[in-house]
Amino acid sequence: MFGKFSEFSKVFFLFAIFWLNLRNHRKAGGTLAVRLKTPCKFKNDKQQLYQTDNEMISDKNLARIAGFCYLIVIATGLFSEVFVRQSLRVTNDALATAHNIQTNEMLFRLGFVADLVNFVAGIPTILIIYHFFKKSNKIVLQIALALVIIQTAIIAINLLNQITPLLLLSNDTYLNTFQPNQLATLSLLSLNIQSQGYGIGLVFFGFYCMLIGYIIFKTNAIPKIVGVAYALAGLCYLINSFTMFLSKGFTNPLFIYLAIPIFIGELSLCLWLLIKGIDTTKLENKS
Repeated sequence: MFGKFSEFSKVFFLFAIFWLNLRNHRKAGGTLAVRLKTPCKFKNDKQQLYQTDNEMISDKNLARIAGFCYLIVIATGLFSEVFVRQSLRVTNDALATAHNIQTNEMLFRLGFVADLVNFVAGIPTILIIYHFFKKSNKIVLQIALALVIIQTAIIAINLLNQITPLLLLSNDTYLNTFQPNQLATLSLLSLNIQSQGYGIGLVFFGFYCMLIGYIIFKTNAIPKIVGVAYALAGLCYLINSFTMFLSKGFTNPLFIYLAIPIFIGELSLCLWLLIKGIDTTKLENKS
């Protein structure tokens, strides 16, 4: 409302100047063009100043939006993985896992929704990072963008395996041909498949983190240590996934050790974007 009032005030002010100049012009001709020239020039200079300020504010706000969205990604990812999947699933015990899901059905559903929010919130983060760094090394950024798109698609489709236990344990009449222990076994199998699909997606995300960390390190628009930490997080994702794939029974004893540098690397970039932003002047110098 105040913005519209301000625009109206400008129009009214210019109209008043025009009317006064026109009145003076009738009394003493030849001064209208001269008197209007200065206000118009001042207006153009003022508009350019406003545009420059808006561009600076826009870059800072974009970085903050990316940081805030990344914070949502981290929070929802931790919630769905640690507080839902790992807390409800009991290794090699299908009946206990099925019982946990049925007694904590709303929690299980919230974990599914949290993953969906995770993917949606990740899109602005990825595109804003691409927007800032695309002039520094466009080819590397395009490869990273392709990798993270593949990762998101894999994990998003893989969510079907996560929601399958709710369908199997729903007690619908068409499931009466199965015994309860059979349905419980199928539910745990579905969660195990989901876990492997998640690991496949994280391979692509690991390479994405390494490439983005490299770009951050080269441009210095964000402190190099943040780029190193982010690239290290990507390397830990790769080690985590391939350790799981190559281990008998898909066990992963290294996860608890790899989770710490992963969390530090992602959180450091998230907080830097949210609090400090990106030094775009260094990106312009690079380009």
